[in-house]
Amino acid sequence: MRYGVLGPLAVWDAEGRQVKVPEAKVRALLANLLIHGGGPVPADRLIEDLWTGNPPGGSANALQTKISQLRRVLGREQVVREPAGYRLLLADDTVDALRFQELAEDARAHEELAVRGELFADALALWRGPAYADVAESLFARGEISRLEELRLTVLEDQAEVRLTLGEHTALATELGDLVARHPLRERLRMAHMRALYRSGRQGDALRSFEVLRCQLDEELGVAPGPAACALHEAILRQDAHLALPTVASLSCRTNLPSPLTSLIGRSEAVGQVRAWLGSGADTRLVTLTGLGGVGKTRLAIAAAREVADRFPDGVWLVELAGLRATSTPDDIAERIITTLGLCDTAATEPNLDDLVGWLCQAVAAKRLLILLDNCEHLVEPVAALASAVLTTVADGHLLVTSQEALGIPGEVVHPVPPLALPEHTDPGAVGRSSAVRLFVERAAAAAPGFALDTANAAAVSAICRRLDGIPLALELVAPRLRTLSPDELATCLASQFPLPEVRARGLPARQQTLRGMLDWSWRLLSADEQTVLRRLTVHADGCALPSAEAVCSDGELPAERVADLLSRLVDRSLVVRAADRFRLLESVAAYGTERLAEVGEVTAVRARFVRCYVELAERANERLRGPDQRHCLELLDAETVNLRRALDLAVAEDVAEGALRLVNALTWYWFLRGRLTEARRALRAALATGGDGAPSARLAARAWLTGIELRTSSADTAPLPVDDDPTAGLADPVLRARLRWFVGAGLTGQGQHHAGRHLLLTSLTGARAARDRWGEAAALVELASHEGAHDHGQASAELAAALFHEAGDRWGQLRATRSLALAAERDGDPARAERLHREALLVAEELGLWTEVIETLIWLGHTALAGGHARQATELYERALTASTERAYSRGEIGAEIGLGRAARLRDDREAAQRHLNRALARSRSSDHPAGATAAQAELRLVPRP
Repeated sequence: MRYGVLGPLAVWDAEGRQVKVPEAKVRALLANLLIHGGGPVPADRLIEDLWTGNPPGGSANALQTKISQLRRVLGREQVVREPAGYRLLLADDTVDALRFQELAEDARAHEELAVRGELFADALALWRGPAYADVAESLFARGEISRLEELRLTVLEDQAEVRLTLGEHTALATELGDLVARHPLRERLRMAHMRALYRSGRQGDALRSFEVLRCQLDEELGVAPGPAACALHEAILRQDAHLALPTVASLSCRTNLPSPLTSLIGRSEAVGQVRAWLGSGADTRLVTLTGLGGVGKTRLAIAAAREVADRFPDGVWLVELAGLRATSTPDDIAERIITTLGLCDTAATEPNLDDLVGWLCQAVAAKRLLILLDNCEHLVEPVAALASAVLTTVADGHLLVTSQEALGIPGEVVHPVPPLALPEHTDPGAVGRSSAVRLFVERAAAAAPGFALDTANAAAVSAICRRLDGIPLALELVAPRLRTLSPDELATCLASQFPLPEVRARGLPARQQTLRGMLDWSWRLLSADEQTVLRRLTVHADGCALPSAEAVCSDGELPAERVADLLSRLVDRSLVVRAADRFRLLESVAAYGTERLAEVGEVTAVRARFVRCYVELAERANERLRGPDQRHCLELLDAETVNLRRALDLAVAEDVAEGALRLVNALTWYWFLRGRLTEARRALRAALATGGDGAPSARLAARAWLTGIELRTSSADTAPLPVDDDPTAGLADPVLRARLRWFVGAGLTGQGQHHAGRHLLLTSLTGARAARDRWGEAAALVELASHEGAHDHGQASAELAAALFHEAGDRWGQLRATRSLALAAERDGDPARAERLHREALLVAEELGLWTEVIETLIWLGHTALAGGHARQATELYERALTASTERAYSRGEIGAEIGLGRAARLRDDREAAQRHLNRALARSRSSDHPAGATAAQAELRLVPRP
């Protein structure tokens, strides 16, 4: 069981399903036991707390009744009776409040600012409302509620300081306003808000905020602000330089480049050369690093890209292509880039969606960015086609490519990456200057602490590096052997075993033969079970977590429980790399393992287990995507995207209809939440194209999902479905049938086919209620509410949907319901409530990373602020919307934000700024085929006074 106390009391079972705890007294009993953290609570204390000094007759029996009711919900063994009282059995990390505190502590201990901010965000995302909301009025809970609220506010303050350092002052200036108003005497929070206001150009507001603090402290406590707040006030008055954005903010450049786990040795000259080609003032826009597998192209490319990151304000992005099949098209590569860059998939508003290369080029046409395409040797032709399109269309787009061969297109600068320099002499000083030796010694010292280069081992180390031709991967593979062998023994072993002609692969260049020989030798040193795990891991396209490794690598002869130990041994031998909670293979090791997998005839069986593993992973995550684990499951599926695509590719290629259909059915809701409608459409079509008559229910479900997706991605008019045409006919599962009717019905209403859509939505509502599917009922209600206008019934539907989504713990659902309630408040003439609800929705959308929702809400809030005469606040909101829209190529958001900025500029009599923003909106509307945006921009332009 897992327990949630950061909001209404909640209990979830091992599968993530919410467990209902009936009756207020039983919930209060559970809350009391949770407050004591698994410690014993005397029966007398429980009676006093539950009945607040007015216990019923036979209070001991009454308490025992409540204990029995709680045990029926949680399991008898979970509530234990001891001489000291009753206690709840709690395992580690089963209470969200404890997890919150652990994440906060981890954040404070982490050195990297961006990671610290993410951990603080993860901690705050656990809060679903006021702590222990069910028992907030109970005396026994007040102390714990106060403690948790204080911890939450402290984390909010910690997070605000991190975000200020990362340059997020504009967003904070707006977001902290409400929080400061609710906690006006918290000086640290007030100071963070003052800094955010000052850096946002609102010096006057920052000074007024200090005056509010001074007056309230004097009136309520009779004290003055503390020294730190007074010093900040003085600094703002003087406009001290130290209040400017810290230089560390440059590290927040948008990028997904991984942090290096080890130092890069012997490549400083090459990094400098690549930096010169891609640096400021250079004309080169495509650099390709070539070289044999294992020579370190990727490490070099990442190091060089990191050094030029400041030149690219729109980001430096690593796009891994090793997981794509050799038959992939330029569109497949473009789709991988679109996903990596986090571009909004605005399928309903963007043209030419089947031309993803064109879509990508249009989306990044005005950006200055660097894309690192890694491991392209099996995709040279499609990568060359995509690179040509990007370089032709995107004036400030730059590409850095790693491949075993050049792309061969105009403008390409090719930089061969050689092995590391070998020692020329045998004396320790000369040997130690060799980059190959330096790499070997560093890795050897990490594997065998205490190892160092000296006079006694210099000759042997030199021989080892020469034997391995200075190839970094080979050096890293052999270094851990010094745990059991001396340098002389290792050199002798290498000389006598792997480099003999008969173990070299014929037809390969000499240094490639060396690497092959090194891999052969490392392979022979493995046990049979270690070999089994290593070759089976190669089916993963993007590494894997331990549970997936266990599922794919185990069989009747190799139990799953042994895989973790075998993986650990492979990590020790440098054949597997562990990064955080994932295990990865270097490209050369993966290619070698794939050959070994084919040699033993296991390809079909391992691929089948791989597909089954990821189908089951997707199905488990899909079950939890509509509850309190929504954010975690979104992040899980984000991390496994490449493997999930590979699983689908394998299922489709091998015509495994059931696996392909189950997978796309499980992933469609995830794709919808992430806005990846194009990917959903392509995947559903591919799965439905598989042959065979198997899995008829899965095929019916996939067709219904595809209908709903196509309604949302089609820009052409779609003929309405006949009222009696049920897209879910034949589906036996009543819950799935009702949810699919809602999904298709919502798509129809979005296309303007209100009669057919409403019919399906009402049918969905009836079906969900009959099946007792509270989530499905809420989804249908909120969709119906959005089409019922100002009718009281629409308001009631939205409120009931909000309650049901809240009960389910579904943040997306709460967002949808909150937006419906906000629109209803707006129609009812209650702008204050509408704004409050939209701000609540904004926080949820940001938490889940639903950027289209974030942008649209920011624009709405901007309109509201402008209507209320708050031009400065409106400008900040529009600027946030414009920044987010530009980053994610959401053209409708860019247009709306530019029009809003133009209107705000006009109202403050800044004619030039108004014309600039409105002309940009007009140009963007025309280039992206948004006639409504063009009309609105032209109307605003006519209102701008002429000089």
